[in-house]
Amino acid sequence: MTVIFEKTSTNHGVLTFSIDQETIAKGLDQAFNRIKKQLNAPGFRKGHLPRKIFNRLYGEEALYEKALDIILPAAYDKAIKEAKLEPVTQPKVDVESIKKGEDWIIKADLVLKPKVKLGEYKGLKVRKKAAEVTDEDINQKIEKDRNDLLELSLKEDEAAAIGDLIVIDFDGSINGVSFKGSKGENRQLELGLGQFIPGFEDQLVGHKAGEKVNVRVSFPENYHAKDLAGKEALFVTKIHEIKSKRLPDLDDDFAKDVDDEVETLDELKAKYRKQLKKTKVENAKTQFEKDIVCKAVKNAEIIKLPEEMIHEEAHRLMNHFFNELKQNGIDQKTYLKITNTTKDDLYKKYEVEANKNVRMNLVLEAIIAVEKIGVIDEDVKKEMKELAQQYKMSVEKLKNVLPKETVEHDIKTKKAFDLIVASAIVKS
Repeated sequence: MTVIFEKTSTNHGVLTFSIDQETIAKGLDQAFNRIKKQLNAPGFRKGHLPRKIFNRLYGEEALYEKALDIILPAAYDKAIKEAKLEPVTQPKVDVESIKKGEDWIIKADLVLKPKVKLGEYKGLKVRKKAAEVTDEDINQKIEKDRNDLLELSLKEDEAAAIGDLIVIDFDGSINGVSFKGSKGENRQLELGLGQFIPGFEDQLVGHKAGEKVNVRVSFPENYHAKDLAGKEALFVTKIHEIKSKRLPDLDDDFAKDVDDEVETLDELKAKYRKQLKKTKVENAKTQFEKDIVCKAVKNAEIIKLPEEMIHEEAHRLMNHFFNELKQNGIDQKTYLKITNTTKDDLYKKYEVEANKNVRMNLVLEAIIAVEKIGVIDEDVKKEMKELAQQYKMSVEKLKNVLPKETVEHDIKTKKAFDLIVASAIVKS
């Protein structure tokens, strides 16, 4: 194999490598074996066409593309190792020469791992956030419980007030003409939350169930639908139902309704204080560790971080987000419509996080190299067992979808992270 690497910029270059005749021949054999089952030719049963006849009918060149797909990954990996390169993204591959009887010549545009100059990463001083639980924290949790247990009572002949839940139909128009989204039936609305256009809810206060109200409002100048922004509209609104909310009294009975393990409101508050304390301690620890590693990353110098790495990580984060939405029954198109955003808006949001992730990973990898952090088989077995339990599958099945190299890299990264944290000093 001939391998030549030409650097084109700090972290970019072109790798030219050859694929020898022996490897090509094996690839052609595999390619033919994969397609011959589908081949039909006069005088031969399907799948029994001899190779020599195939070459005569179609030409050996008909196998080149499939053969290249088969042999290229291994040939590329071999060339990378021989040139001692560390690509960080998928290469852009171009076929330079693919002629019969000659070695095939392939070119690959590479983005290489940037060099990292480590700064201080041991003995870093970082302030730890206090994990105090205040009475306000307790009261907020209690109020959430009260709202979960609120009772609704129908107002028969009483006017709507702020805080009431109402059910309405509305028919909107601008200068007598309907517009997209101008009509709605049996919509529930809590007065005072500002869920509709400013001024809409206020005009329903004081009216009773069964009444029709002409609600006149102006769309805000910065309204997301530009064709409606700043325009005056009339909404003929029918009030079907009004319900008032009644929160339970703060007493021992309320506490027992919330948690059957307590007898009094004081016991419930004490239990919540203990739970919140544990959560705040854990959150403070997590934030402390994050701040330490961020400081180590800030102390390091990354020589010209490739934009391609950030781009790839941002799209990985986006795809992960959309997959989670899909699991909850929301597709990508629906989400973008509901939030009035575009994929470009979302990319810009994740681009910031991607930049941080890439920098952190590069610094941790540099620490792994300097500290000569390794893994043993027991580390891998333990990690695989934990991951198998997390994903609810057998270890053997997990091994088929998760390469050992990936698991080893993750373990080394955790060890590098722990090394930074273990040596840190709490700043007073």
